[in-house]
Amino acid sequence: MQTPPDFQAPPPGCPAHDSGQSVPLYGPEFAAAPEAFYSYMRQFGPSAPVELAPGVEAELVTDYTEALRVLQNPGTFARDSRRWRAMNEGQIPADSPVMGMMAYRPNLLFSDGAEHMRLRQAATDSLAMVDSHRLSRHVDQVASYLISQFSAKGRADLVADYAQQVPLLVFNDLFGCTEDIGNRLVFGISGIFDGIDVEKSLEVLTGALVELVELKRTTPGEDITSWMMQHRSALTTEEMIHQLFPMIAAGTEPVQNMISSALRLLLSDDKYADSQHMAGLLVEDALNDVLWNYPPMANYGVHYPVHDVDLAGITLRAGDPVVISYAAANTDPSLGGGGQTMSKRAHLGWGAGPHVCPAKDPATLISLRAIEKLLNTLPDIDLAVPVESLTWRPGPFHRALTSLPARFTPARQPVRSEESQAGQAPADHGQGKPKAASRWSSFLNWLKA
Repeated sequence: MQTPPDFQAPPPGCPAHDSGQSVPLYGPEFAAAPEAFYSYMRQFGPSAPVELAPGVEAELVTDYTEALRVLQNPGTFARDSRRWRAMNEGQIPADSPVMGMMAYRPNLLFSDGAEHMRLRQAATDSLAMVDSHRLSRHVDQVASYLISQFSAKGRADLVADYAQQVPLLVFNDLFGCTEDIGNRLVFGISGIFDGIDVEKSLEVLTGALVELVELKRTTPGEDITSWMMQHRSALTTEEMIHQLFPMIAAGTEPVQNMISSALRLLLSDDKYADSQHMAGLLVEDALNDVLWNYPPMANYGVHYPVHDVDLAGITLRAGDPVVISYAAANTDPSLGGGGQTMSKRAHLGWGAGPHVCPAKDPATLISLRAIEKLLNTLPDIDLAVPVESLTWRPGPFHRALTSLPARFTPARQPVRSEESQAGQAPADHGQGKPKAASRWSSFLNWLKA
C-alpha cells in the first residue's frame, strides 16, 4: 500500500477510523501527490477520515458506488451545513481556510428539496438562454486577444496569461460585469478556493456581488444576472447575491483548472502527441481525461447525514461533513479502468444527482474553444519545463496548476494604431495577475481596432 509522503500512518492493524488518525488534505504534500493519498485511504474502506484544514474533520468518500449513493439520496444526505456549524460552535474559527467553501448560504448549493428546486430552476433557465453560437464567438475573440498579448514573445505562462484570463473575460460578459466588479469577483473567488485570507476574500466578493445586482436592477441587459432577476422564481436581492456566488465561482476557478490541466496533457502526454485524431476530437479526449482523472474540483460536494448512516460498514454520524472525492471515485480500482471502459459521461467530474453542476455545458464549450484556438494559432507550442517540475496549488478542494510555462515560435505582430496600443496592458509575469480593469479595457479597445 502506497503511503502519502510525510504522513505518519496508523500502526498496522489499527485502521484510521479506530485510531482517530485523520489524513490531512491541505499543504504541499497533498497537492503534489493526491493519488498517493487516495490509494492509502482506500485501505479504510469506501471512505476515510480526513482533515480539510487544521481542526476541520470530515469523511472523504473514495468509492465510486458509494459516492453515487450519497450524491443521489438528498433525503438522507443533506447539503445544509447549519447543523454542523451549530454542533461545532466555538470549535472552528470563522477564518478557517475552508469556511469560504463550507459556510451555509441560502443558495442552490446549500439547499435541499423544494427550495433547492426553486433556486436551481432560476439558474438553469437563465443559463439555457445563453446563445451557444454567441458564446463560441466571444470565446474565440477573447482567446485571440489573449494570444496576441504574448505570441510575439515566444513564451507564456499558460495559467496566468491564458487559462486564468479566459473565464474572467468571458464571464464578465456573460454576467454583465463591469471591469471593476469582475476584478473583485475573481480576487474573492481565488482567495476562497486557495483558503487565503478567507474573511477578506468574502468581504470583497460580497461587495462586488451587491454592486452587480444593484447595477442590473437599474440597468438590465442580455446577461445571466439580468435573466435571473427577471425569472418567475422572484429571487430577492439577498437570494440573488447568494445565487451568483456559486454560479460565477463554478465558471471561473474550475474552468481555469480544466483548461490548464487539459493543456498539460496535450503538451506532455505521448498518447496525445502521437494521436491521429482530428484536432477537435483530440481536445475533447483531453478534456474527458481531465474530468475522469484530474477533476478541477477534486473533492467537494459536501453533504451532512440527517441521521446516522451505515456506508458499507462505516458509520457516518448525523451532521458530520461527508465530502465526495470525485478524483478518487473516478479512479476507483473496482471500475476496471474508469474512463477507458465506461461511458464518457459516467465520470463524476460534474457531480451527480440533483446537485449536478448546472453550468457544465457552457464550461465545456469555453474550455474546448479556448484550447482549440491556442493550439491552432500556435501549432508548435510546447512545454518550456519538464512536466515533472510542474507544481500544484495547495487546497483540499481543487486540482489547480500553479503555472504552465510554454514556448513556441514567436509570431509577427501586426502594427496597431496608437489608440489600440495605449489600451493594451502587458501580461504580468511578476507578482500576481494583471488587473482585470486594465485587461478588460484593453480587450474592448482591441476589439475596436
